[in-house]
Amino acid sequence: MNKRKHILLIVIFLVFLNGIFSPACGQSVAIPNIHIAIGESEDPGDLAVTLKILLLLTVLSIAPTILIMLTSFTRMVVVFSFLRHAMGTQQMPPNQVIVSLALFLTFFVMTPVWQEINNNALKPFLAKEVSYEVALESAAKPLKQFMLKQTREKDLSLLMKISKIKKPKTVSDIQLTTLIPAFVISELRIAFQIGFLVYIPFLILDMVVASVLLSMGMMMLPPIMISLPFKLLLFVLVDGWYLIVGSLIKSFAV
Repeated sequence: MNKRKHILLIVIFLVFLNGIFSPACGQSVAIPNIHIAIGESEDPGDLAVTLKILLLLTVLSIAPTILIMLTSFTRMVVVFSFLRHAMGTQQMPPNQVIVSLALFLTFFVMTPVWQEINNNALKPFLAKEVSYEVALESAAKPLKQFMLKQTREKDLSLLMKISKIKKPKTVSDIQLTTLIPAFVISELRIAFQIGFLVYIPFLILDMVVASVLLSMGMMMLPPIMISLPFKLLLFVLVDGWYLIVGSLIKSFAV
């Protein structure tokens, strides 16, 4: 019986396809034709348009890297990872939650910078008031100012010394190829400093619990089983997420 139903459904489906692609009322259904070819062009503007499309596709392909390395995302996601390891909660919160929280906090921190880029670079370019060279230069300026505030002069001087670049006089003179790695190094340093401070109270609690268990002769009992509930209780009582998120956001306002 089931085989007959399957055969009947197949026949109905074939009849339906035949009704779609067969001529109806003397008119045939037009099937679209897609043709892609590479040939010579007499208009030099066609080449410029093609190069712009290739440039746009290149930028879109490296957009995740730009989001991670040119914003506050690195510091936040590293600190949250340190926090999870310090608490010893294994995969709680999950990686998706940590990355999502860091991503939305990055949007919050970077909103003033992106608004300035939108007003000074993107809108004039879309309105055809400036060329794309001027738009790129206008977009890079607020981004450079943000990164310079968070970059140590020592890290920037190191990369300039290695690349043998003279000390710039203005912000626009600093090359992004030099500023970006210096910014990332500074962000990792600050994130590790914050992670160390986050680790201290949980480490002290682990040491106290381990010492108590050792003094009681309970050496076979893993200290993490006893210390984990106390660490969670401590984190909730001090309102840990409020303190850490608030401190991270305020660290970018300096």
